[in-house]
Amino acid sequence: MLQNTSAVEFTPLDINMMARAMKLAQRGIYTTTPNPNVGCVIVRDAKIVGEGYHQRAGKSHAEVYALRMAGDLAEGATVYVTLEPCSHHGRTPPCAESLIKAKVSRVVCAMQDPNPKVKGRGIQMLKDAGIEVQVGLLESEALSLNRGFIKFMKTGMPFVQLKMAASLDGQSALQNGQSQWITSPKARQDVQRYRAISSAILSTSKTVIEDNASLNIRWQELPPSVQTCYQQSDVRQPHRVILDRQNQLRQNLKLFQADGECIIVSQEGDLIPQLDDNGRLDLKKILFTLANQHSLHHLWVEAGPTLASSMIQANLVDELVIYLAPKIMGCDGRGLFGALGLTHMSQVIDLDITDVRQVGKDIRITANLKDNENEKEALCSQEL
Repeated sequence: MLQNTSAVEFTPLDINMMARAMKLAQRGIYTTTPNPNVGCVIVRDAKIVGEGYHQRAGKSHAEVYALRMAGDLAEGATVYVTLEPCSHHGRTPPCAESLIKAKVSRVVCAMQDPNPKVKGRGIQMLKDAGIEVQVGLLESEALSLNRGFIKFMKTGMPFVQLKMAASLDGQSALQNGQSQWITSPKARQDVQRYRAISSAILSTSKTVIEDNASLNIRWQELPPSVQTCYQQSDVRQPHRVILDRQNQLRQNLKLFQADGECIIVSQEGDLIPQLDDNGRLDLKKILFTLANQHSLHHLWVEAGPTLASSMIQANLVDELVIYLAPKIMGCDGRGLFGALGLTHMSQVIDLDITDVRQVGKDIRITANLKDNENEKEALCSQEL
């Protein structure tokens, strides 16, 4: 039985050290997928003696880096870690065992690991070894660090962000399809950052062909804050997943000349499209396959109104990221979304706006879909 964290009182030192561990974990946001971002700080006599973060899948976990730095000073120390230490043998040994061998006296975890292979087992191993364990410090911050990993472990599906860009009157393109550029360079830099955090970018052949889009990360267009803190070789290219049911893509497109792996969903492509009972693309099955067979747990969707509406209708979008430019394009342009078939106001899709901020000349609105706020039942063992 895990400790009831509601009764735990954390000290200011505890809070500061876990906040430090969170900052360390954030260093891995461009590199760790499909693994979670994890940071660890080891403290003895109110001083940091070791710290580290998980950098890439297959490399040492955060606790191991911190223990190496601490050496013998880890004995009797307190360990602050943003995710429950693992208890199973994978590509690396169990971190719970390493902490036990180091003879630490206390471990503070921000959250329990949702991975069924762990899920409390690491905590129990530590407790069985006589180590004091507390869970739940800065838990909400820890949850936001690994939305793709957490959703996949709980539901078997990827975390999906849908990006849209429009004029102030809600038009995503002129009637003739021209849309470059609605938003400012700063907003496009922001999009590059979102792409870099994602496992994959999902789009359609229509969007790729109309814009001759590469849909990759362009180092020179990333925000200065990223270029200052990382080397170009550190930032991996996300997969590009393109829905191409009609086999329209041609090899001379920028998509195929740019760095990064492509997964083409077509009869002749890398992933055969799965259809629903009405003969349409079964987006849920496609996303399930991407998450479970390709380890793509965090999708960034850039597409036109048709795919956007289909994703919304299928309840597959977790978060909307909408850029509004201070421009007016008129009602003869193309709207953000296609037809949703709504006939009554009770059917409209409610959003919870979580953030509004200015990015360059534009406004970025981040919103959650209310239907996706509550966790769905785990689908990991189901055949979709």
